[in-house]
Amino acid sequence: MDRLENVIQPYAWGSHQALARLRGLDRSEKPEAELWMGAHPLAPSKTPRGPLDQLIARDAAHELGSLVVDTFGPKLPFLLKLLAAEQPLSLQAHPSLEQARAGFARDEAAKLPLADPKRSYKDANHKPELMCALTPFQALCGFREVKAVVELITSFGKTSLDALFAPLREGRLEACFKELMTARESWPAEKQRAAVSELAAAAARHGAAFPTEARWTRRIAELYPQDLAVAATLLLNNLTLAPYEAIYLPAGNLHAYLGGFGVEVMAASDNVLRGGLTPKHVDVAELLKVLRFDAGPVEVLKPTGMVEQFYEAPAPEFRLSRIAVNGPYTPSRMGPELLLCTGGEVSAGGLVLEPGESLFCPAADPSYVIDGMGELFRCTVNDIGVD
Repeated sequence: MDRLENVIQPYAWGSHQALARLRGLDRSEKPEAELWMGAHPLAPSKTPRGPLDQLIARDAAHELGSLVVDTFGPKLPFLLKLLAAEQPLSLQAHPSLEQARAGFARDEAAKLPLADPKRSYKDANHKPELMCALTPFQALCGFREVKAVVELITSFGKTSLDALFAPLREGRLEACFKELMTARESWPAEKQRAAVSELAAAAARHGAAFPTEARWTRRIAELYPQDLAVAATLLLNNLTLAPYEAIYLPAGNLHAYLGGFGVEVMAASDNVLRGGLTPKHVDVAELLKVLRFDAGPVEVLKPTGMVEQFYEAPAPEFRLSRIAVNGPYTPSRMGPELLLCTGGEVSAGGLVLEPGESLFCPAADPSYVIDGMGELFRCTVNDIGVD
């Protein structure tokens, strides 16, 4: 079992407090957005034996187990993160495995460097993901039912954007979203600024019926005053997760995390296709290729189990669980594992963890005992027949 040294990503939307306080600090100088735990080549964790991606490259059968290698190839199939959002993230979706492979091949053929900000595909993998809240966590996730979108927009009163919202009156959600994205790409900045300002003012005047949506419309409009993607957020479900509730995001799900602190796990990928609300690269054409427009309420996942509580999701690459540690517990092994302490003081295999610290357990390691008093998140592969 290996203690990990992990990379913190200082994205602009990150928090100065959440990750810092977890580690016992008051605040950080720079925003801290994501703590990455895993072997992704963009930011692999370090172990006393060397970088985790290099350990796996040298002996994948030992680190991952033969069945994981046979199923996913010689790479750690999941990436675990702590995510701390002080400001909203971009409007985004992730590709399917087939789409990721094709997109990565195109970017490679075009000889775009991995660090090129205009590159859409950083790897050839898909990115289904699960977000588990540690604090109240706000998110936009998936398209609302058309009837609910019409009710929301109507409550704000008439605006100059009514023509772009018109397809909703005929039940055409996809057409409405495409109209908004086309306008975002073609309207001059000042025209978008005027429309966004008008929408925010309408939300302020008439937002009583939908106070959460009105508040976030105003907030996002403040941050991106000339980005018509602000209007597109009204098409999405707006939800707040309570601590230890989770959502699962499959390929093609349009979403944007708005604020909060949580544990995120995903297939090991950094492929993000953005539709706006960001200074980063936006690729509307590619986003439209991967989006799914099925609409309806979001399923909120609650953990099941006793000592170890599992968040059940259909992605074969990962399975996340939470353990409220209160004395010895021996988990069933499921191939390679990442262990993350989020509270108290716990030990695993004799190694003591404090909040924010993590371990990697190779597949070849024997069973181990978790002990202490605290909280531990555990990430393994899903049930693919691993002993």
